[in-house]
Amino acid sequence: MSGDFEHILFERSDGVAKITLNQPPFNWMTIAMMREINSALESLLGDQEAKVLVFTGSGKAFSVGVDVADHTADKVEEMIKVFHGMFRLLQQLDIPTLAVLNGAALGGGCELAMACDMIIASERAKIGQPEIKVGVLAPVAAVLLPRLIGRQKALELLLTGEDIRAPEAERIGLINKAVPPEELEAATEEFIGKLTGLSAAILRLNKRAVYQSFGLSFADALDKVESLYLGDLMATEDAHEGLAAFLEKKSPVWKNR
Repeated sequence: MSGDFEHILFERSDGVAKITLNQPPFNWMTIAMMREINSALESLLGDQEAKVLVFTGSGKAFSVGVDVADHTADKVEEMIKVFHGMFRLLQQLDIPTLAVLNGAALGGGCELAMACDMIIASERAKIGQPEIKVGVLAPVAAVLLPRLIGRQKALELLLTGEDIRAPEAERIGLINKAVPPEELEAATEEFIGKLTGLSAAILRLNKRAVYQSFGLSFADALDKVESLYLGDLMATEDAHEGLAAFLEKKSPVWKNR
């Protein structure tokens, strides 16, 4: 299934939802494109079948950022509202998310990738936040980067505006995996396959368990996850199916609920 969009491709098939930024070669994100991304994300909020949402880009880049023309004084307020709307929607989404960087992820493109739960990238991909070089800052990166890689390295990237290659991004924990360009498609399919063989309901609860405990003390976080386990998890059919299948030494048949 695909939506009627001009600037993105949106597909759902066999437990995989996919959003492709489709303004090659560099996939500058315009206000119009971001509105379409938000519309696609909104349609997924009630989806109970999707097991992973994949973001990627057509052409030679994932995305080199938000169109500079949309940063001007007459557009900036609308741009920020629509741009930050993507991240607010992603925060609401229980579906695990994966960014696949076929090329450069810079500026807003880097922020979009970082907002996903996991990232796989071509070794050739450049990743960075060059906003400071044009006299602005990256609000989402200012929030996310220190949480992902620590204060010192985050400040280095934000204050210099320099980019790094995917292997370095993997080394510092910014992405999950960097692979040779010719192996990116196969590595992505392998990674997705690990998720689609599991229960959609249990995948979402695992993701929720991680995110709801951020910023809490260990004791408070454990209380929340314990409540999630006994309340939400054990109320699912798939939790009982998985446990029973293990004891009976057979493969579980997931109902995704």
